[in-house]
Amino acid sequence: MVHAFIMVKTAAGKSEGLLESIRGLGSVAEAHIVAGNYDIIVEVTTEEVYEILKAVSTDIQGLEGVTDTKTYIAMD
Repeated sequence: MVHAFIMVKTAAGKSEGLLESIRGLGSVAEAHIVAGNYDIIVEVTTEEVYEILKAVSTDIQGLEGVTDTKTYIAMD
């Protein structure tokens, strides 16, 4: 299993609506609005690393209102 955390920056006023869309994605284990440099943190679990890439580049970055992402893959 591959486990990753994706930090998501959103356009102003879009976090709450995007949170529900992100939570509905198949590979998402959890997602929360957070305070700090990013607006949403997403926890993703997949079978393969390339599925993390798809979750970020296609699923999350494809949502209207997402302006930036940063992905951290867990090493443990």
